[in-house]
Amino acid sequence: MSQELKKYEDGHLIESQVQKITEFLNIIGLPSDNILADTSERDIIGKNLPQYIFGLPEELRRDARYLSKFVVGAGFGLFDYALNSIWNEVVISLRQKAITYGIEIFFDKAIGGALRSAYKKEEDLAGLKDTVLLTTCAKLELISDTTYRKLAHILDMRNDIGISHPTNYSINAFELLGWLQTCIQDVLKDQPSPSAIQVKAFIDNLKTNSDTLDQTTINNIKPQIESLATHHCDSIIRTIFGIYVTPDTEQVVRKNISLISPIVWNCCADDEKYRLGVILLGYNNNLHKIKYTLGEEFFNTVKGNNFRTTSERVAALDHLADRLRDAHYAWDNFYHEVPIIEKISTYIEKSSDIPKEVASKLIKSILMCRIGKGMKYDNGISQGGKPYYDQFFTILGEELIPHLLVELMRLEVQQKLSREIGRLQGIELLVMVRKNIVNDKFLEALDYLIKEFPKSEKVIFNNEFKKITSTILNWK
Repeated sequence: MSQELKKYEDGHLIESQVQKITEFLNIIGLPSDNILADTSERDIIGKNLPQYIFGLPEELRRDARYLSKFVVGAGFGLFDYALNSIWNEVVISLRQKAITYGIEIFFDKAIGGALRSAYKKEEDLAGLKDTVLLTTCAKLELISDTTYRKLAHILDMRNDIGISHPTNYSINAFELLGWLQTCIQDVLKDQPSPSAIQVKAFIDNLKTNSDTLDQTTINNIKPQIESLATHHCDSIIRTIFGIYVTPDTEQVVRKNISLISPIVWNCCADDEKYRLGVILLGYNNNLHKIKYTLGEEFFNTVKGNNFRTTSERVAALDHLADRLRDAHYAWDNFYHEVPIIEKISTYIEKSSDIPKEVASKLIKSILMCRIGKGMKYDNGISQGGKPYYDQFFTILGEELIPHLLVELMRLEVQQKLSREIGRLQGIELLVMVRKNIVNDKFLEALDYLIKEFPKSEKVIFNNEFKKITSTILNWK
């Protein structure tokens, strides 16, 4: 410690000023008790605070007016004022970390619903409650979990016993010094995690890159994205979706997003994907036609249509089922079926993605295409569409088996099964469906059809089959 500080160690300078303040309060008729900390507490500050401050780097002290306020407040015994001074600086530092990370990404994480549109600029950070600011910084790894817990405690104490909320509880000197150290060491001297900085750099580079990404660059980026925590990928997908649907986004930026977004999408949490689906529906409901069209492009690119809202999926799949059926009966169906079933597959990753409202219609359309036209050439099936048809029946869940059995009885399907080639294709798809079935009754029904279909398509109407499926289907 410098020699200049030693002459203040006995505390006479501060104590004489404290006495004058107390006397002044008494003279003007104001209470002077429980305003300033006790002498013993001020002595602890006087002996320990100068050493701590002097040990800080000069560059940190040089313009640290918050420390000057803290020293004055703590030295005179106004501990709640001192705490407020250091906390205000913590808030400023956290806001700066948010700006460094990316203000749009930060607000996306911090604000939900209709309020999000009101937060756009750096100045809008002031509109966030301290607890929201703190929690969001922790979620984005701008501060560690340990630091978050420490700061959350300090914030609680500041709110409960600080100058803004009068109380009979008094802060003691060692608590105050500990909080000061936490704020300086864990926040004011700390930097965001490498992952957080990487997210910011990734978004900035994507927005400013004027060249289309080549495959080598994409291959280099992929492991970096896959190594990020899920919540960072959530932040990235939310941001690049927003950039993609913005009408004035440059085409090269949109192209690069289309190349990168499937990688990011596969690393995101399902909750975030559903959230984007709700946002897309909002564009449609609010007549943002351009944004909605671009949003549909984005969901098609990442093959994420199964995360769109139920109402949108029902409408889209109903329309696509009609188109697939029409294409199947049209000229060159082997070619025209393919883009339609490809589009359908973007809505369906697992059986539960098939809305019950269109399940029967969708099963029937795909069933007819997979059974085919009964010709020798490619067995009457579109070879481009066949992998998608097979995938559909492979993931078909038990809850949809009754729908499948009913559709096998429809006149159009029966007509296709009347040809031997058609029945063989029908047996193939039933074998695929059977692989994931556990229910004994469903297995018995499928096994019966697999065994008997070579004889005739009409076996599905036999009394024996009706008996097997009596608890599954309503035959009345």
